[in-house]
Amino acid sequence: MTTWSPRRPVRDLDPSTIRAVLFDVDGTLYRQTPLRVLMASEVALEALRSGSLRAARRLARILATFRRVREELRSLGEPQGLLLDQLQFTRTADRTGVDVEAVRNVVDEWVMQRPLKHLRPLVRFGLTPLLDALAARRLRLGVLSDYPAKHKLRAMQLETRFSLVLSTSDSLINAFKPHPKGFWRACDIWGVAPQEVLYVGDRPEIDAAGAAAAGMPCFVVARFNGPGGVGRDAGGVFADLRRVLAV
Repeated sequence: MTTWSPRRPVRDLDPSTIRAVLFDVDGTLYRQTPLRVLMASEVALEALRSGSLRAARRLARILATFRRVREELRSLGEPQGLLLDQLQFTRTADRTGVDVEAVRNVVDEWVMQRPLKHLRPLVRFGLTPLLDALAARRLRLGVLSDYPAKHKLRAMQLETRFSLVLSTSDSLINAFKPHPKGFWRACDIWGVAPQEVLYVGDRPEIDAAGAAAAGMPCFVVARFNGPGGVGRDAGGVFADLRRVLAV
């Protein structure tokens, strides 16, 4: 597995071999921990607004179960004859005793829609200069996320930055990271070899492992960082990535 951090020498990667950069979204393009705090606050406020502790517990249970189910589905790889986009909801419904359509509605509101308004201020420090530099180098730029990403990119005012936006739950991929199928799908669309694509993510066990399985190099960003640099989690910042790619 090839990854880089401020403690690893950037000479390990020849930037002239890279023709495209593929990004994860959640926790990579924006800071995920503050978003989770904000959304937990919204769930608490919803409990106060509704005046129903039971309804609040139901909401929290659905959301927690949905996230847990998605993590478990990673172990399936590419499920034959099953669509992850359906399976994530049916399994959540079975475990919570809630109707599938109700689960879909909760996820759409609380996972897909409500967080959007918070994303722009949470865009990671140094991302815009990095994207400018990569575009100036005429590198292909894309996104491969385990969640649908188009609305998130629009909320972050980044949608025009990427020529390719893929979700691993898309029917033509249907395999959550770290399965390599999504990474290979991006290569096929771009017409490049995996070793010519640098993947950028924040989870070594998911993003770096998936990139390695696909034959791609990977740069792991720190989960906690800001203008002052790296925080208390391992990984690099976008200034480090600019040095890696010599942009």
